[in-house]
Amino acid sequence: MPRGDGQLSHDLIPGEKGPQDACGVFGVWAPGEDVAKLTYYGLYALQHRGQESAGIATSNGKQILVYKDMGLVSQVFDERSLSTLRGHIAVGHCRYSTTGGATWENAQPTLGGHHSGTVALAHNGNLVNSAELRELVEARGDELSDADSKIHRITDGELRRGNTTDTALVTALLAHDQESTLEAATMELLPKLRGAFCFVFMDENTLYAARDPQGLRPLVIGRLERGWVVASETAALDIVGASFVREVEPGELVTIDEDGLRTQQFAEPARKGCVFEYVYLARPDTTINGTTVHEARVEMGRTLAREHPVEADLVMPTPESGTPAAIGYAQESGIPFGQGLVKNAYVGRTFIQPSQTIRQLGIRLKLNPLKHVIKGKRLIVVDDSIVRGNTQRALVRMLREAGAAEIHVRISSPPIKWPCFFGIDFATRAELIATGLGVEEIATSLGADSLGYISHDGMVAATEQPVDQLCTACFSGIYPMELPSEDRLGKGLLELEFSPTQEAVRRP
Repeated sequence: MPRGDGQLSHDLIPGEKGPQDACGVFGVWAPGEDVAKLTYYGLYALQHRGQESAGIATSNGKQILVYKDMGLVSQVFDERSLSTLRGHIAVGHCRYSTTGGATWENAQPTLGGHHSGTVALAHNGNLVNSAELRELVEARGDELSDADSKIHRITDGELRRGNTTDTALVTALLAHDQESTLEAATMELLPKLRGAFCFVFMDENTLYAARDPQGLRPLVIGRLERGWVVASETAALDIVGASFVREVEPGELVTIDEDGLRTQQFAEPARKGCVFEYVYLARPDTTINGTTVHEARVEMGRTLAREHPVEADLVMPTPESGTPAAIGYAQESGIPFGQGLVKNAYVGRTFIQPSQTIRQLGIRLKLNPLKHVIKGKRLIVVDDSIVRGNTQRALVRMLREAGAAEIHVRISSPPIKWPCFFGIDFATRAELIATGLGVEEIATSLGADSLGYISHDGMVAATEQPVDQLCTACFSGIYPMELPSEDRLGKGLLELEFSPTQEAVRRP
């Protein structure tokens, strides 16, 4: 049955797409614990990172079971489904599509057969050499002997059933190695991958985690009383009662089994953490590389107040993404902080199409102004970013109608001018409002009295990270690695490469 997806990001206008998050991954090795429920709650804490599909795989030491479907974590799983997922190891995933469409076939974890067992893999990030990996899959598939009935062609499994993700390519390549152990096959494959990847995967007896050499996406290790946890963010450790141990280092493979935790470096670290994690993607209660995200966002607001001061009566956020920066702006400027908008917490991108009358209300489906707070006031409205500008334009119009005397928009990130190829799905460059307009022109387009973006240096300083250890490509156009040609990039790159020849088995 159709269901609302409960979109958690600032998608405030029906049909208007904001920056779409990366995925969330979670893994646990804990004999004696209910690993499926631990994973469920871990994914629940990571729901903001992906709201299209969710899945959990568990192992009892003899076999791996996977349960996944489209929808939110709370929609996909219930007590009955979780009770079937027994074992001492689990990996979980909540997805937003970056390579491959939003289909059931592309839900994760992915499965692959290895000579020593089964591989279940979950991936956060996006690879930029998927075309190259696809060619490697095809070449290795051609090497297999059709005469040997024990060996299936490499395009069997997830790819044959219609999976069009870079994750399925990695799973297929790991499964293809029929001589090495899974750990050895992983160490051979990981140096061949380029782009952003945080993998959490397992066979019947061992949990693995790996992070790309740039460390573009966060991945952390936690300790349970009777085991270990690996997760995209520290907030997921908190919700399951795991104590933070450390980050998975860039270029590191972590292996966890009955002998404990051990690590290997498959590549030299060249840290380039995504700055947009600090601006918007990560939960505010998460810590990344020693910096608490909430504090970074508050400091961005303080910096905004110093860089773009203006006389006003009230500082207000665009809920919820602009709240920490608005607090910082109010603290630094001395202008009172206030909530000028009320958000309906229960409305996502509804699957029920609004009537024309309701559609014209647009943003009011999700936000409603407090007129007695706004009327006659000079407002400073703080948000984390502007993509197309449609949301801010509708918001300014609504505040004008509520009686605001002046509206000054302040943004806690620089203008977004470049696409991301590492796990964030922005609008196309042609659709980005900052691509063709200057700041004053954008302010006019929004209908605002003034507009101020934080400077690139101010944003970086707020993260407390060295500038040479951050990826700021979406703002600067400087990418942390050489990219392939445009025809070898893109979300739909693999959609037509493998044609499914058999029907996938769906959950009832």
